Amino acid sequence: MKFRDEVITLIQAGVKPALGCTEPGAVALAAAYAGQALGTEIPTKVEVSVDSNVYKNGVAVGIPGTGKVGLAIAAALGSLIKEPALELSVLSRITPELLTMADTMLAGDKVDIRLNDHQGLHIEVKVSGVTSSARAVIDGSHTNLILLERDGKTLSCKAAAAAAKSVAIMNNAEVTLAGIIAAVEEMPDEEFSFFAESIRMNRAAAQAGLNGRLGMAIGANFQDMINEKILTDDLVLYAKILTAAAADARMSGENVPVMSVAGSGNHGLTAILPVVAVAERLNVPQEKLHRALAISALTTLYIKTYTGSLSALCGCAVAAATGASAAIVWMLGGSREQIDGTIKNMIANLTGMICDGGKVGCALKLSTAAGVAVETALLTLKNVLVPDSNGIIFQSTDDSIRNLGMVSSPGMLETDKVILEIMLEKSKTPAVS
Repeated sequence: MKFRDEVITLIQAGVKPALGCTEPGAVALAAAYAGQALGTEIPTKVEVSVDSNVYKNGVAVGIPGTGKVGLAIAAALGSLIKEPALELSVLSRITPELLTMADTMLAGDKVDIRLNDHQGLHIEVKVSGVTSSARAVIDGSHTNLILLERDGKTLSCKAAAAAAKSVAIMNNAEVTLAGIIAAVEEMPDEEFSFFAESIRMNRAAAQAGLNGRLGMAIGANFQDMINEKILTDDLVLYAKILTAAAADARMSGENVPVMSVAGSGNHGLTAILPVVAVAERLNVPQEKLHRALAISALTTLYIKTYTGSLSALCGCAVAAATGASAAIVWMLGGSREQIDGTIKNMIANLTGMICDGGKVGCALKLSTAAGVAVETALLTLKNVLVPDSNGIIFQSTDDSIRNLGMVSSPGMLETDKVILEIMLEKSKTPAVS
């Protein structure tokens, strides 16, 4: 079957468990690679160089199990944990002893965070011991290791192959979103049973946010307003509550794993939970929900191919919520034209939402994105469609997505610089390496 193997590869590479924000998680992963290459030596210094978007997304976000925020504690812990096989869940191995050691490194100014001038995701971590040092470089995506060295000697890197293959699939001129969705429709149900775990994980994160009133408690406060009869418990608000509550938990640093999409936990929450909310309220069969989640994840991955791993645009809004809206339309029996229509409606609506880093306030953006995803799907099913003559919308859905990518880069590169400059005013500006 055309694209079947590619679809499976894309899901395996693009839908993965993650603990905590994936930018600090990627820094911890690079540090774990370097720490492992260092061997049995205890790290005495960790030097981290990151691009502006990794810095932006990691500087203010909570790190699970630490009570702290930022990249420095993530890097220190990664260098001590030394288990890169865990990928974006490497911080799940924090122990009280390792946390004490990491705190000591930070207190002694043994962790250095610098900005580099790379465009796109780029992380370099050098871990030094008493007699040796090791360096790991992650580039392009959160788990894509492109270089691992010990004392200047290059070591083999197996992690790069899978990531490179998934990118190659999406860059193939023959691959279209319609072709990917058609392949998903024809594949057997068991290929998508993996999404049961995605639902469980992200639903649990939402429940943690609601029960603990974590972060800004956006989800919990919406629920309060329903209980107080200020708001109505409708389909749109239910999607907003689930998605915001999960972000409340995740971005506050709660020790709860989530299923990420396209290297982002928040993308995973936005691509999955609005679809789950609609399925729960409308009693959609489990097998159909799983297939819809595959469409949501793959649409998100397809859009991210054009907008980039990290950018000045909020990927939760322009990519993951668009994937969710497409999946909802499909799940509720929409035509192929209506699936295309909801994608174009989403691009016409949310394209301007900026990304100003990972933080507890992301729950507000995820709430907005989830609500718009459901609203737009329902409007599209009523054949409310943005005209092709409007703005960046073209007749072709694929061309409209490419236009969105152009808005992201080069269109918003200067915006990204201004956002970073504003954020750096609040803290000591790191040196540029």
